[in-house]
Amino acid sequence: MRPKIVFLDSYSVGGCDLSAIRRLGDYTGYEFTRREQIAERCGDAEIVITNKVVLDADILRRLPQLRLICIAATGMNNVDLEAAAELGIEVRNAVGYSTFSVAEATIGAALALLRETAYYNNYFHSGAYSKGRMFCFDRPTAQIRGKNWGIVGLGNIGREAARLATAFGCRVRYCSTSGVARREDYEAMSLDGLLGWADIVSIHCPLNEHTRNLIGSRELALMRPSAIIINVARGGIIDEQALADALNAGILRGAALDVFSQEPLPADSPLLHLHDRYRLLASPHNAWSSAEAIERLVGCIADNIEHHIGK
Repeated sequence: MRPKIVFLDSYSVGGCDLSAIRRLGDYTGYEFTRREQIAERCGDAEIVITNKVVLDADILRRLPQLRLICIAATGMNNVDLEAAAELGIEVRNAVGYSTFSVAEATIGAALALLRETAYYNNYFHSGAYSKGRMFCFDRPTAQIRGKNWGIVGLGNIGREAARLATAFGCRVRYCSTSGVARREDYEAMSLDGLLGWADIVSIHCPLNEHTRNLIGSRELALMRPSAIIINVARGGIIDEQALADALNAGILRGAALDVFSQEPLPADSPLLHLHDRYRLLASPHNAWSSAEAIERLVGCIADNIEHHIGK
């Protein structure tokens, strides 16, 4: 008998071809699913696919047929893993599909911040360039080459970001948030030491009890005034109020965020009310979403389902 498969938030893969998943069972896809709809939609499902829809212990206990949760992402913080294990529900994520996309977005963010791309793009399109001087040096720019680049979390994405940063001529060091010592090509430092040393800090660690609010006011104050920080990992790792305060006070040059503690970002977020909006480069959690990465993601989900069926 073909397993019933339910995708709770298919919008998260951008309307791509899901035939590799559909062929594996009795498939039903929903573009969006609210919490109160989960039990009704998944009551008889053996396999559930989710990206942003949270599956906590209470929800999982209401899904008696559920045997596999496929997370359409790498991060697993939207599923209660302990409850799933107690209930005999396998949880599989998608590993490695977005490594290159997110690492490239990290490099792009650093370039954009240091070259003041957003400011000068607006300067051009506003008509100010046509009306002004031949050249405009209102905001000084900087290059990446020769900078100290600190990596927080040297997993697959962090390691690829480190490789690209090295190719751009940076000196790279890293901090492990897991506490696991490994032989790496880069020197390891404490978090405090890394923040004080780096011109560019990029975050690539998971969100867990050890990394939530890992970087707050104290940590940001350790950074150089000319430094930038980039978070393409998970919202909640940087304290957003502390970051807004630091940007407003000029404690650091700028920040780039692709992830937020609440998504979508609420209208009253301090990040939307900065004194100088060009100090923050922001995107709506889509650093991972190149067409190539989405294709690999669907393939990962299909492989996880096939592995489950073949047991």
